[in-house]
Amino acid sequence: QGALYTLGWYNDGEDNTDWCPMHEEPLHLISPRFRPEVEAHLNEASSSDFEVKITGELCPFCRYHYADRLRRYDGDWTKAVGDARVKRLLLSEKDRIGIGTFQPKDEKNQDSTELTGDINYRKIAEYGSDSDPRAFNFDGEFNIANRGVVEFVEVLKLDVAFLYDLLGASQEHKVKPKKFAQTDIDEVILGHTNEPEYRRLQNNEFMEALRDRTVKIDVPYVTRLSDEIKIYEKDYNPQTVTGKHVAPHTIKMAAMWAVLTRLEEPKNANLTRLQKLKLYDGKSLPGFTEENIKELREQAVNEGMQGISPRYVQDKISNALVAHPEAKSINPFMVLNELESGLKHHSLVTSEELRNEYRELLQVVKEEYENIVKNEVQRAIAADEAALKRLCANYIDNVKAYTQREKVKNKYTGQYDEPDERLMRSVEEKIDIADSRKDDFRREIMNYIGALAIDGKTFDYTTNERLHKALELKLFEDQKDTIKLTSLVSNVVDEETQAKIDVVKGRLIRDYGYDEESATDVLNFVASIFARGDTKESP
Repeated sequence: QGALYTLGWYNDGEDNTDWCPMHEEPLHLISPRFRPEVEAHLNEASSSDFEVKITGELCPFCRYHYADRLRRYDGDWTKAVGDARVKRLLLSEKDRIGIGTFQPKDEKNQDSTELTGDINYRKIAEYGSDSDPRAFNFDGEFNIANRGVVEFVEVLKLDVAFLYDLLGASQEHKVKPKKFAQTDIDEVILGHTNEPEYRRLQNNEFMEALRDRTVKIDVPYVTRLSDEIKIYEKDYNPQTVTGKHVAPHTIKMAAMWAVLTRLEEPKNANLTRLQKLKLYDGKSLPGFTEENIKELREQAVNEGMQGISPRYVQDKISNALVAHPEAKSINPFMVLNELESGLKHHSLVTSEELRNEYRELLQVVKEEYENIVKNEVQRAIAADEAALKRLCANYIDNVKAYTQREKVKNKYTGQYDEPDERLMRSVEEKIDIADSRKDDFRREIMNYIGALAIDGKTFDYTTNERLHKALELKLFEDQKDTIKLTSLVSNVVDEETQAKIDVVKGRLIRDYGYDEESATDVLNFVASIFARGDTKESP
Protein backbone atom coordinates (compact mmCIF):
# COMPACT_ATOMS: atom_id res chain seq x y z
CA GLN A 1 0.00 0.00 0.00
CA GLY A 2 1.27 3.47 -0.84
CA ALA A 3 3.71 2.35 -3.56
CA LEU A 4 4.15 4.76 -6.48
CA TYR A 5 5.03 3.80 -10.05
CA THR A 6 6.15 5.80 -13.05
CA LEU A 7 6.67 5.06 -16.73
CA GLY A 8 9.27 5.43 -19.46
CA TRP A 9 9.55 4.66 -23.17
CA TYR A 10 11.75 1.95 -24.64
CA ASN A 11 13.90 3.00 -27.60
CA ASP A 12 14.18 0.66 -30.59
CA GLY A 13 17.67 -0.55 -31.26
CA GLU A 14 18.98 0.94 -28.06
CA ASP A 15 19.27 -0.77 -24.72
CA ASN A 16 17.84 2.12 -22.72
CA THR A 17 14.59 3.76 -21.68
CA ASP A 18 13.62 7.43 -21.66
CA TRP A 19 12.00 7.88 -18.25
CA CYS A 20 9.38 10.55 -17.80
CA PRO A 21 10.90 13.66 -16.15
CA MET A 22 7.53 14.35 -14.47
CA HIS A 23 7.17 10.81 -13.01
CA GLU A 24 3.97 10.23 -15.00
CA GLU A 25 1.21 7.98 -13.65
CA PRO A 26 1.17 4.79 -15.85
CA LEU A 27 -2.65 4.57 -15.64
CA HIS A 28 -2.88 7.78 -17.67
CA LEU A 29 -2.09 5.62 -20.71
CA ILE A 30 -5.65 4.27 -20.47
CA SER A 31 -8.13 6.11 -22.67
CA PRO A 32 -10.84 8.06 -20.76
CA ARG A 33 -13.41 5.87 -22.52
CA PHE A 34 -12.15 2.71 -20.75
CA ARG A 35 -11.20 4.21 -17.38
CA PRO A 36 -14.49 3.49 -15.52
CA GLU A 37 -14.23 -0.20 -16.43
CA VAL A 38 -10.57 -0.39 -15.37
CA GLU A 39 -11.30 1.46 -12.11
CA ALA A 40 -14.15 -0.95 -11.28
CA HIS A 41 -11.89 -3.95 -11.95
CA LEU A 42 -9.03 -2.59 -9.82
CA ASN A 43 -11.28 -1.60 -6.92
CA GLU A 44 -13.08 -4.94 -6.94
CA ALA A 45 -9.79 -6.82 -6.64
CA SER A 46 -8.41 -4.51 -3.92
CA SER A 47 -8.88 -4.95 -0.17
CA SER A 48 -7.82 -1.34 0.50
CA ASP A 49 -10.11 1.27 2.04
CA PHE A 50 -9.15 3.64 -0.75
CA GLU A 51 -10.54 3.46 -4.27
CA VAL A 52 -8.52 3.93 -7.44
CA LYS A 53 -9.65 6.98 -9.41
CA ILE A 54 -7.88 7.76 -12.69
CA THR A 55 -7.83 11.52 -13.32
CA GLY A 56 -5.56 13.64 -15.46
CA GLU A 57 -3.80 13.29 -18.80
CA LEU A 58 -0.28 12.47 -19.97
CA CYS A 59 2.40 15.13 -19.66
CA PRO A 60 3.78 16.66 -22.93
CA PHE A 61 6.82 14.35 -22.87
CA CYS A 62 4.78 11.13 -22.56
CA ARG A 63 2.06 12.45 -24.88
CA TYR A 64 4.69 12.92 -27.61
CA HIS A 65 6.10 9.39 -27.18
CA TYR A 66 2.61 7.87 -26.97
CA ALA A 67 1.47 9.64 -30.16
CA ASP A 68 4.71 8.65 -31.91
CA ARG A 69 4.09 4.94 -31.07
CA LEU A 70 0.49 5.13 -32.24
CA ARG A 71 1.64 6.50 -35.61
CA ARG A 72 4.37 3.90 -35.85
CA TYR A 73 1.98 1.01 -35.07
CA ASP A 74 -0.95 2.31 -37.18
CA GLY A 75 -3.07 3.13 -34.12
CA ASP A 76 -2.59 -0.24 -32.41
CA TRP A 77 -2.90 0.74 -28.73
CA THR A 78 -1.61 -2.58 -27.39
CA LYS A 79 1.61 -2.26 -29.39
CA ALA A 80 2.00 1.39 -28.42
CA VAL A 81 1.79 0.68 -24.69
CA GLY A 82 4.04 -2.34 -25.24
CA ASP A 83 6.90 0.14 -25.55
CA ALA A 84 6.05 1.65 -22.15
CA ARG A 85 8.13 0.54 -19.19
CA VAL A 86 6.97 0.82 -15.57
CA LYS A 87 9.16 1.07 -12.46
CA ARG A 88 8.75 1.81 -8.78
CA LEU A 89 9.03 5.49 -7.93
CA LEU A 90 11.04 6.29 -4.80
CA LEU A 91 10.73 9.90 -3.63
CA SER A 92 14.01 11.66 -2.85
CA GLU A 93 14.61 15.29 -1.96
CA LYS A 94 18.35 15.06 -2.68
CA ASP A 95 17.77 13.62 -6.16
CA ARG A 96 14.79 15.93 -6.84
CA ILE A 97 12.44 13.02 -7.39
CA GLY A 98 8.92 13.86 -6.25
CA ILE A 99 10.07 16.45 -3.69
CA GLY A 100 10.75 20.04 -4.74
CA THR A 101 11.71 23.19 -2.84
CA PHE A 102 11.33 26.78 -4.01
CA GLN A 103 12.48 29.87 -2.16
CA PRO A 104 12.40 33.57 -3.02
CA LYS A 105 15.50 35.29 -4.39
CA ASP A 106 16.21 38.61 -6.06
CA GLU A 107 13.30 39.05 -8.49
CA LYS A 108 15.69 40.16 -11.26
CA ASN A 109 17.44 36.79 -11.15
CA GLN A 110 14.36 34.59 -10.78
CA ASP A 111 11.54 33.80 -13.19
CA SER A 112 8.70 31.31 -13.56
CA THR A 113 10.85 28.81 -15.50
CA GLU A 114 12.24 27.73 -12.11
CA LEU A 115 8.73 26.44 -11.41
CA THR A 116 7.63 25.07 -14.79
CA GLY A 117 10.85 24.27 -16.71
CA ASP A 118 12.62 25.88 -19.65
CA ILE A 119 13.65 25.29 -23.27
CA ASN A 120 16.83 23.28 -23.85
CA TYR A 121 18.44 25.43 -26.55
CA ARG A 122 21.15 22.87 -27.24
CA LYS A 123 18.54 20.34 -28.37
CA ILE A 124 16.56 22.73 -30.59
CA ALA A 125 19.13 22.22 -33.35
CA GLU A 126 18.73 18.45 -32.96
CA TYR A 127 14.92 18.35 -33.04
CA GLY A 128 14.23 21.47 -35.09
CA SER A 129 11.56 23.08 -32.90
CA ASP A 130 11.43 24.82 -29.54
CA SER A 131 7.98 23.29 -28.94
CA ASP A 132 9.23 19.70 -29.24
CA PRO A 133 8.95 18.10 -25.77
CA ARG A 134 12.34 16.47 -26.30
CA ALA A 135 13.87 19.96 -26.54
CA PHE A 136 12.40 21.07 -23.23
CA ASN A 137 13.72 20.57 -19.72
CA PHE A 138 10.79 19.57 -17.51
CA ASP A 139 12.88 20.25 -14.42
CA GLY A 140 10.97 23.07 -12.72
CA GLU A 141 9.94 22.54 -9.12
CA PHE A 142 6.33 21.83 -10.11
CA ASN A 143 7.52 19.29 -12.70
CA ILE A 144 9.92 17.30 -10.57
CA ALA A 145 7.55 17.37 -7.56
CA ASN A 146 4.75 15.71 -9.54
CA ARG A 147 3.34 12.68 -7.62
CA GLY A 148 4.92 14.06 -4.44
CA VAL A 149 5.19 17.38 -2.61
CA VAL A 150 6.53 20.86 -3.37
CA GLU A 151 7.56 23.24 -0.59
CA PHE A 152 7.52 27.03 -0.92
CA VAL A 153 9.85 28.67 1.58
CA GLU A 154 8.50 32.05 2.77
CA VAL A 155 5.78 31.81 0.14
CA LEU A 156 4.34 35.28 0.78
CA LYS A 157 7.68 36.94 0.01
CA LEU A 158 7.47 35.69 -3.59
CA ASP A 159 6.91 38.16 -6.41
CA VAL A 160 3.25 38.39 -7.49
CA ALA A 161 4.11 36.82 -10.88
CA PHE A 162 4.96 33.54 -9.15
CA LEU A 163 1.71 33.54 -7.23
CA TYR A 164 -0.24 33.28 -10.51
CA ASP A 165 1.36 29.88 -11.13
CA LEU A 166 0.31 28.89 -7.63
CA LEU A 167 -3.33 29.78 -8.30
CA GLY A 168 -3.69 27.36 -11.22
CA ALA A 169 -1.61 24.67 -9.54
CA SER A 170 -3.69 24.72 -6.37
CA GLN A 171 -7.16 25.05 -7.91
CA GLU A 172 -7.05 23.29 -11.30
CA HIS A 173 -3.99 21.12 -10.55
CA LYS A 174 -2.41 22.35 -13.78
CA VAL A 175 0.71 24.29 -14.75
CA LYS A 176 1.62 25.99 -18.05
CA PRO A 177 5.17 25.21 -19.27
CA LYS A 178 6.46 27.60 -21.93
CA LYS A 179 5.18 26.67 -25.44
CA PHE A 180 3.03 23.79 -24.13
CA ALA A 181 -0.59 23.27 -23.20
CA GLN A 182 -1.86 23.21 -19.61
CA THR A 183 -0.25 20.19 -17.97
CA ASP A 184 -1.77 18.12 -15.16
CA ILE A 185 0.11 17.83 -11.88
CA ASP A 186 -0.67 15.69 -8.86
CA GLU A 187 1.17 16.97 -5.81
CA VAL A 188 0.78 18.50 -2.37
CA ILE A 189 1.66 22.21 -2.35
CA LEU A 190 3.05 23.43 0.97
CA GLY A 191 4.03 26.99 1.74
CA HIS A 192 5.25 28.41 5.01
CA THR A 193 5.37 31.93 6.32
CA ASN A 194 5.22 33.82 9.60
CA GLU A 195 2.27 35.36 11.42
CA PRO A 196 2.84 39.02 10.36
CA GLU A 197 3.14 38.05 6.67
CA TYR A 198 -0.02 35.94 6.90
CA ARG A 199 -1.98 38.77 8.55
CA ARG A 200 -0.87 41.07 5.74
CA LEU A 201 -2.24 38.56 3.21
CA GLN A 202 -5.58 38.49 5.06
CA ASN A 203 -5.82 42.28 4.89
CA ASN A 204 -4.82 42.55 1.21
CA GLU A 205 -8.01 42.79 -0.86
CA PHE A 206 -6.03 42.25 -4.08
CA MET A 207 -5.00 38.77 -2.94
CA GLU A 208 -8.49 37.35 -2.53
CA ALA A 209 -7.86 34.57 -5.08
CA LEU A 210 -4.86 33.28 -3.13
CA ARG A 211 -6.68 33.59 0.19
CA ASP A 212 -9.54 31.46 -1.13
CA ARG A 213 -7.10 28.73 -2.16
CA THR A 214 -5.15 28.75 1.10
CA VAL A 215 -5.71 26.39 4.02
CA LYS A 216 -4.00 27.72 7.15
CA ILE A 217 -2.22 25.15 9.33
CA ASP A 218 -0.69 26.55 12.50
CA VAL A 219 2.70 25.06 13.36
CA PRO A 220 3.33 26.14 16.97
CA TYR A 221 6.58 25.94 18.86
CA VAL A 222 7.20 22.69 20.71
CA THR A 223 5.35 22.47 24.04
CA ARG A 224 6.72 19.09 25.13
CA LEU A 225 9.94 19.40 27.11
CA SER A 226 11.52 16.12 25.93
CA ASP A 227 11.03 17.19 22.29
CA GLU A 228 12.57 20.61 22.93
CA ILE A 229 15.60 18.96 24.54
CA LYS A 230 16.13 16.86 21.39
CA ILE A 231 16.35 20.07 19.31
CA TYR A 232 19.33 21.29 21.34
CA GLU A 233 20.99 17.91 21.85
CA LYS A 234 21.27 17.64 18.08
CA ASP A 235 23.77 20.54 18.11
CA TYR A 236 25.17 20.31 21.64
CA ASN A 237 26.32 16.78 22.43
CA PRO A 238 29.68 15.13 23.22
CA GLN A 239 30.32 14.53 19.50
CA THR A 240 29.72 18.16 18.43
CA VAL A 241 31.01 19.98 21.52
CA THR A 242 34.63 18.95 22.01
CA GLY A 243 37.01 20.28 24.65
CA LYS A 244 34.12 21.45 26.82
CA HIS A 245 31.87 19.42 29.11
CA VAL A 246 28.18 20.32 29.17
CA ALA A 247 27.08 19.67 32.75
CA PRO A 248 23.96 17.55 33.36
CA HIS A 249 20.64 19.46 33.18
CA THR A 250 22.21 22.42 31.31
CA ILE A 251 20.31 21.71 28.10
CA LYS A 252 17.22 20.61 30.03
CA MET A 253 16.98 23.85 32.03
CA ALA A 254 17.36 26.01 28.91
CA ALA A 255 14.69 23.94 27.14
CA MET A 256 12.42 24.11 30.20
CA TRP A 257 12.53 27.90 30.22
CA ALA A 258 11.84 28.10 26.48
CA VAL A 259 8.79 25.84 26.79
CA LEU A 260 7.50 27.72 29.86
CA THR A 261 7.48 30.99 27.88
CA ARG A 262 5.20 29.34 25.31
CA LEU A 263 2.66 27.93 27.76
CA GLU A 264 -0.41 29.87 28.83
CA GLU A 265 -1.12 30.31 32.53
CA PRO A 266 -3.41 27.43 33.64
CA LYS A 267 -6.99 28.40 34.45
CA ASN A 268 -6.90 25.88 37.29
CA ALA A 269 -5.68 27.83 40.33
CA ASN A 270 -4.21 24.65 41.84
CA LEU A 271 -1.88 24.11 38.88
CA THR A 272 1.34 26.01 38.18
CA ARG A 273 2.84 26.55 34.76
CA LEU A 274 5.74 24.25 35.68
CA GLN A 275 3.34 21.48 36.69
CA LYS A 276 1.51 21.98 33.41
CA LEU A 277 4.81 21.55 31.56
CA LYS A 278 5.43 18.27 33.40
CA LEU A 279 1.94 16.99 32.57
CA TYR A 280 2.46 17.82 28.89
CA ASP A 281 5.74 15.90 29.03
CA GLY A 282 4.03 12.72 30.19
CA LYS A 283 4.75 13.02 33.91
CA SER A 284 1.99 12.11 36.35
CA LEU A 285 0.66 14.39 39.06
CA PRO A 286 -1.83 13.41 41.78
CA GLY A 287 -5.38 14.29 40.78
CA PHE A 288 -4.69 14.68 37.06
CA THR A 289 -5.68 12.17 34.39
CA GLU A 290 -5.19 11.95 30.62
CA GLU A 291 -8.63 13.55 30.27
CA ASN A 292 -7.50 16.53 32.38
CA ILE A 293 -4.43 17.00 30.18
CA LYS A 294 -6.63 16.95 27.08
CA GLU A 295 -8.84 19.63 28.66
CA LEU A 296 -5.77 21.76 29.41
CA ARG A 297 -4.77 21.70 25.74
CA GLU A 298 -8.33 22.51 24.63
CA GLN A 299 -8.40 25.53 26.94
CA ALA A 300 -5.22 26.93 25.35
CA VAL A 301 -5.75 26.59 21.59
CA ASN A 302 -3.07 29.17 20.70
CA GLU A 303 -0.44 27.70 23.00
CA GLY A 304 2.97 27.60 21.37
CA MET A 305 2.24 30.42 18.91
CA GLN A 306 4.04 32.90 21.19
CA GLY A 307 7.17 32.65 23.29
CA ILE A 308 10.91 32.20 22.92
CA SER A 309 12.17 30.46 19.77
CA PRO A 310 14.74 27.61 19.78
CA ARG A 311 17.08 29.86 17.75
CA TYR A 312 17.42 32.31 20.64
CA VAL A 313 18.23 29.50 23.09
CA GLN A 314 20.77 27.97 20.68
CA ASP A 315 22.50 31.34 20.31
CA LYS A 316 22.76 31.74 24.08
CA ILE A 317 24.08 28.21 24.63
CA SER A 318 26.75 28.98 22.01
CA ASN A 319 27.55 32.26 23.80
CA ALA A 320 27.96 30.40 27.10
CA LEU A 321 30.39 27.96 25.46
CA VAL A 322 32.69 30.74 24.25
CA ALA A 323 32.16 33.27 27.07
CA HIS A 324 34.00 31.17 29.67
CA PRO A 325 37.26 30.01 28.03
CA GLU A 326 38.80 29.26 31.44
CA ALA A 327 36.06 26.79 32.41
CA LYS A 328 36.28 23.14 31.42
CA SER A 329 32.51 22.79 31.55
CA ILE A 330 29.41 24.95 31.26
CA ASN A 331 26.64 24.66 33.82
CA PRO A 332 22.95 25.65 33.81
CA PHE A 333 23.61 28.98 35.56
CA MET A 334 25.99 30.11 32.81
CA VAL A 335 23.33 29.44 30.18
CA LEU A 336 20.44 30.86 32.23
CA ASN A 337 22.44 34.05 32.84
CA GLU A 338 23.06 34.36 29.08
CA LEU A 339 19.34 33.85 28.42
CA GLU A 340 18.45 36.59 30.90
CA SER A 341 21.05 39.12 29.75
CA GLY A 342 19.92 38.73 26.14
CA LEU A 343 16.30 39.61 26.90
CA LYS A 344 16.90 43.36 26.89
CA HIS A 345 18.15 43.14 23.29
CA HIS A 346 15.56 40.59 22.05
CA SER A 347 13.75 42.14 19.07
CA LEU A 348 10.51 40.24 19.70
CA VAL A 349 10.32 40.93 23.45
CA THR A 350 9.14 44.51 23.14
CA SER A 351 7.35 45.21 26.43
CA GLU A 352 8.90 45.47 29.88
CA GLU A 353 5.95 43.49 31.25
CA LEU A 354 6.77 40.51 29.01
CA ARG A 355 10.46 40.83 29.83
CA ASN A 356 9.70 40.67 33.56
CA GLU A 357 7.44 37.65 33.03
CA TYR A 358 10.26 35.80 31.26
CA ARG A 359 12.67 36.73 34.08
CA GLU A 360 10.23 35.32 36.64
CA LEU A 361 10.11 32.08 34.64
CA LEU A 362 13.91 31.94 34.74
CA GLN A 363 13.64 32.07 38.53
CA VAL A 364 11.13 29.19 38.43
CA VAL A 365 13.63 27.16 36.39
CA LYS A 366 16.46 27.96 38.83
CA GLU A 367 14.33 26.74 41.75
CA GLU A 368 13.53 23.55 39.84
CA TYR A 369 17.24 23.05 39.17
CA GLU A 370 17.97 23.48 42.88
CA ASN A 371 15.48 20.73 43.69
CA ILE A 372 16.93 18.42 41.04
CA VAL A 373 20.56 18.76 42.14
CA LYS A 374 19.66 18.55 45.84
CA ASN A 375 17.92 15.30 45.06
CA GLU A 376 20.92 14.03 43.07
CA VAL A 377 23.38 14.88 45.82
CA GLN A 378 21.08 13.30 48.39
CA ARG A 379 20.92 10.13 46.29
CA ALA A 380 24.70 10.16 45.80
CA ILE A 381 25.24 10.45 49.56
CA ALA A 382 22.66 7.75 50.23
CA ALA A 383 23.95 5.48 47.46
CA ASP A 384 25.62 3.12 49.95
CA GLU A 385 23.76 0.00 48.88
CA ALA A 386 24.80 -2.09 51.88
CA ALA A 387 23.56 0.61 54.27
CA LEU A 388 20.29 0.90 52.33
CA LYS A 389 19.74 -2.86 52.52
CA ARG A 390 20.38 -2.85 56.27
CA LEU A 391 17.97 0.04 56.79
CA CYS A 392 15.35 -1.66 54.60
CA ALA A 393 15.67 -4.98 56.44
CA ASN A 394 15.34 -3.20 59.78
CA TYR A 395 12.27 -1.29 58.58
CA ILE A 396 10.58 -4.41 57.12
CA ASP A 397 11.24 -6.43 60.30
CA ASN A 398 9.55 -3.74 62.38
CA VAL A 399 6.63 -3.34 59.95
CA LYS A 400 6.08 -7.10 59.91
CA ALA A 401 6.03 -7.25 63.71
CA TYR A 402 3.73 -4.23 63.86
CA THR A 403 1.15 -5.59 61.38
CA GLN A 404 1.19 -9.05 63.00
CA ARG A 405 1.10 -7.60 66.53
CA GLU A 406 4.39 -9.28 67.44
CA LYS A 407 7.67 -8.18 68.97
CA VAL A 408 11.07 -7.80 67.31
CA LYS A 409 14.07 -9.76 68.52
CA ASN A 410 16.92 -7.46 69.53
CA LYS A 411 20.09 -8.77 67.82
CA TYR A 412 22.33 -7.46 70.59
CA THR A 413 20.43 -8.30 73.80
CA GLY A 414 18.54 -11.32 72.46
CA GLN A 415 15.38 -9.97 74.06
CA TYR A 416 12.10 -9.17 72.29
CA ASP A 417 11.24 -5.47 72.01
CA GLU A 418 8.20 -3.57 70.79
CA PRO A 419 8.36 -2.51 67.07
CA ASP A 420 10.43 0.67 66.67
CA GLU A 421 7.71 3.22 65.92
CA ARG A 422 10.24 6.04 65.78
CA LEU A 423 12.26 4.30 63.04
CA MET A 424 9.15 3.43 60.99
CA ARG A 425 7.77 6.97 61.17
CA SER A 426 11.15 8.54 60.36
CA VAL A 427 11.10 6.59 57.06
CA GLU A 428 7.41 7.12 56.27
CA GLU A 429 7.45 10.86 56.95
CA LYS A 430 10.02 11.27 54.17
CA ILE A 431 7.30 10.48 51.60
CA ASP A 432 4.51 12.35 53.40
CA ILE A 433 2.69 9.33 54.85
CA ALA A 434 0.38 10.90 57.44
CA ASP A 435 0.08 9.33 60.88
CA SER A 436 -3.54 8.46 60.09
CA ARG A 437 -2.44 6.51 56.99
CA LYS A 438 0.57 4.68 58.40
CA ASP A 439 -1.37 1.44 59.04
CA ASP A 440 -2.64 1.34 55.43
CA PHE A 441 0.85 1.95 54.05
CA ARG A 442 2.42 -0.75 56.22
CA ARG A 443 -0.25 -3.30 55.28
CA GLU A 444 0.26 -2.39 51.63
CA ILE A 445 3.99 -3.14 51.94
CA MET A 446 3.38 -6.48 53.68
CA ASN A 447 0.70 -7.52 51.16
CA TYR A 448 3.14 -6.73 48.34
CA ILE A 449 5.87 -8.84 49.98
CA GLY A 450 3.36 -11.66 50.58
CA ALA A 451 2.24 -11.65 46.93
CA LEU A 452 5.88 -11.92 45.82
CA ALA A 453 6.45 -14.83 48.22
CA ILE A 454 3.49 -16.73 46.73
CA ASP A 455 5.16 -16.42 43.30
CA GLY A 456 8.45 -17.63 44.76
CA LYS A 457 10.07 -14.18 44.48
CA THR A 458 11.97 -12.19 47.09
CA PHE A 459 11.32 -8.55 47.93
CA ASP A 460 13.66 -5.94 46.43
CA TYR A 461 13.22 -2.43 47.82
CA THR A 462 14.32 -0.88 44.48
CA THR A 463 11.13 -2.16 42.82
CA ASN A 464 8.96 -0.06 45.16
CA GLU A 465 9.64 3.53 44.09
CA ARG A 466 8.06 5.23 47.13
CA LEU A 467 9.80 3.03 49.67
CA HIS A 468 13.11 3.35 47.80
CA LYS A 469 12.85 7.14 47.91
CA ALA A 470 11.90 7.12 51.61
CA LEU A 471 14.88 4.91 52.50
CA GLU A 472 17.29 7.11 50.52
CA LEU A 473 16.03 10.28 52.20
CA LYS A 474 16.24 8.67 55.63
CA LEU A 475 19.79 7.44 54.98
CA PHE A 476 20.76 10.87 53.65
CA GLU A 477 19.43 12.50 56.80
CA ASP A 478 21.43 10.06 58.92
CA GLN A 479 24.65 10.56 56.94
CA LYS A 480 24.64 14.21 55.92
CA ASP A 481 26.00 15.33 59.31
CA THR A 482 28.90 12.86 59.11
CA ILE A 483 29.83 14.11 55.62
CA LYS A 484 29.46 17.78 56.69
CA LEU A 485 28.69 19.20 53.25
CA THR A 486 28.35 22.66 54.77
CA SER A 487 32.07 22.64 55.60
CA LEU A 488 32.73 23.00 51.87
CA VAL A 489 31.46 26.56 52.08
CA SER A 490 33.96 27.51 54.78
CA ASN A 491 36.83 25.83 52.87
CA VAL A 492 37.88 24.11 56.11
CA VAL A 493 37.65 20.38 55.40
CA ASP A 494 39.42 17.70 57.40
CA GLU A 495 40.87 14.61 55.68
CA GLU A 496 38.13 12.24 56.81
CA THR A 497 35.36 14.55 55.55
CA GLN A 498 37.25 15.16 52.29
CA ALA A 499 37.49 11.41 51.69
CA LYS A 500 33.73 11.05 52.15
CA ILE A 501 33.07 14.01 49.85
CA ASP A 502 35.36 12.48 47.21
CA VAL A 503 33.29 9.27 47.36
CA VAL A 504 30.10 11.29 46.76
CA LYS A 505 31.81 13.20 43.94
CA GLY A 506 32.85 9.91 42.37
CA ARG A 507 29.25 8.71 42.45
CA LEU A 508 28.08 11.94 40.77
CA ILE A 509 30.65 11.43 38.01
CA ARG A 510 29.91 7.71 37.60
CA ASP A 511 26.12 7.70 37.93
CA TYR A 512 24.93 11.17 36.87
CA GLY A 513 27.25 12.26 34.04
CA TYR A 514 29.25 15.00 35.78
CA ASP A 515 32.94 15.65 35.23
CA GLU A 516 35.41 16.63 37.98
CA GLU A 517 34.77 20.38 37.68
CA SER A 518 30.98 20.24 37.37
CA ALA A 519 30.71 17.69 40.21
CA THR A 520 32.73 20.01 42.46
CA ASP A 521 30.57 22.97 41.41
CA VAL A 522 27.30 21.18 42.12
CA LEU A 523 28.52 19.95 45.52
CA ASN A 524 29.54 23.50 46.45
CA PHE A 525 26.17 24.79 45.24
CA VAL A 526 24.18 22.23 47.24
CA ALA A 527 26.43 22.84 50.25
CA SER A 528 25.54 26.55 50.10
CA ILE A 529 21.84 25.61 50.08
CA PHE A 530 22.26 23.50 53.21
CA ALA A 531 24.39 26.22 54.80
CA ARG A 532 21.51 28.67 54.54
CA GLY A 533 19.20 26.04 56.02
CA ASP A 534 17.13 25.42 52.88
CA THR A 535 16.53 21.66 52.87
CA LYS A 536 13.14 21.73 51.19
CA GLU A 537 12.45 18.49 49.36
CA SER A 538 11.69 18.49 45.66
CA PRO A 539 8.01 17.89 44.84
